[in-house]
Amino acid sequence: MSYAKVLCVGLVGVTGHLVEVEADLAAGLPAVVISGLPDTALHEARDRVRAAVVNSGQRWPNRRITLNLLPATLPKFGSAFDLAIAAALLGGSGELPLLPLEGVVVLGELGLDGTVRPVRGVLPMVAAAAQAGVGRVIVPVGNAAEAAVIPGVRVRAVDNLHRLVAFVRDGTPLIEPPTAVPAPLADGPDLADVAGQQLGRRALEVAAAGGHHVALLGPPGAGKTMLAERLPSILPELDDDAALEVTALHSIAGLLPPGGRLLRRPPFQAPHHTATVPSLVGGGSGLARPGAVSLAHRGVLFLDEAPEFSKGALEALRQPLENGRIQLSRSGGGTVYPARTQLVLAANPCPCAKPSGDAHCECTALVRRRYLGRLSGPLLDRIDVQVRLMPVRAAELLAPDGDTEPSATVAARVATARQAAATRWAGLGRRMNAEVDGPHLRRPPWRLPARVTAELRGRLDSGSLSARGFDRVIRMAWTIADLDGRDRPDLDDVREAIQLRTGEAT
Repeated sequence: MSYAKVLCVGLVGVTGHLVEVEADLAAGLPAVVISGLPDTALHEARDRVRAAVVNSGQRWPNRRITLNLLPATLPKFGSAFDLAIAAALLGGSGELPLLPLEGVVVLGELGLDGTVRPVRGVLPMVAAAAQAGVGRVIVPVGNAAEAAVIPGVRVRAVDNLHRLVAFVRDGTPLIEPPTAVPAPLADGPDLADVAGQQLGRRALEVAAAGGHHVALLGPPGAGKTMLAERLPSILPELDDDAALEVTALHSIAGLLPPGGRLLRRPPFQAPHHTATVPSLVGGGSGLARPGAVSLAHRGVLFLDEAPEFSKGALEALRQPLENGRIQLSRSGGGTVYPARTQLVLAANPCPCAKPSGDAHCECTALVRRRYLGRLSGPLLDRIDVQVRLMPVRAAELLAPDGDTEPSATVAARVATARQAAATRWAGLGRRMNAEVDGPHLRRPPWRLPARVTAELRGRLDSGSLSARGFDRVIRMAWTIADLDGRDRPDLDDVREAIQLRTGEAT
């Protein structure tokens, strides 16, 4: 037999596509040709596979070998095709009967000694195989726990090419994936650690309940960073669908913790202010990899000292904040990553940031305006909650333990509010108030009475509030009503939402 075929999976972004790895061996000068839009890493597979086959005790066929990856129009990236190429090549040369691999997806990178090494993105690859109707997969032993997360797929693992050959030739059992043991959620920072700042705590609770973006402005030591780091502690755990999305993104980035379990806690990303545009939104040679905004999907993206970030990096966040996804186009192909994250900005009022207040500030009014002006109007227009924090007083800092609510208490209210919103917007396919399109909120049955929105409409007509800001205030009003257990916002809810939006709350 001079022809063989083995199944594999290729990734474009987070989307997997079933790929048929074909091997044809013909008479002629010995050579290996790979077709089907392979990238550089895949072109180099011929050398890795040759060394692995020989060092595993198998005979390398001295013939003209053509390897084709179908569909040929789909770009192929990475080294996950190595093991499938080796199996197809040995099957085409007559060394292996490939009947045991019929309808089986084979994934793995080969070392020169025949070792099968783990690869990135196994979880979305196995999910794509399951969606395509494939019920069996073979993965590297280092990815077995991760692959076993996908229900309805029989996962087996290999640690070297020799084990795969023995399975195909003699029926030697492969390695079973380890039994999944739920990892205990580690205790993170607690809201009880924050001294005072009732306004900041209320803003954080509203943001968590509705999925709203937050800007915290105030002097050093006011608690901006402490509040932002504690936002994940009051967010609900991720459900199965969201956990799969988040875990798949971290799998592609190679950031999954040992054990390969689903990530249940909302992720928290806090890039340094020197971060580049590609590191924030995604980039890299060939196919762009996910950036911080996608790694924070269903979680929190915190930009501390936000005015110190480059203007290009900040402006690049505008589109994903609005659409919940980031579309990246590179020479190697385009891809779309989800990016439905909560953005938290923290900023000092001026460059000198004297903690003792305006009386000791060394900055002129022009310098202050220029400093905060680095946060552009269009970016801030997408930030729902914008509050100014005052310095912490001695009585608040030295208050006895137990005077402030812990994260668990706030998280319970947030979970109840989110459930109410999810039930209300289920017909629209939305989970949180922040995800609801503005036109739905402005039309019956969700349109609020004129007396409730009178002040809001006045601000819109005067130009102090944009149409986008109008919709975001309405969304926050629904969130405040959910937190207070009401089925519709009233006048006080809209007023509080306006205060949180404009920073006028006291």
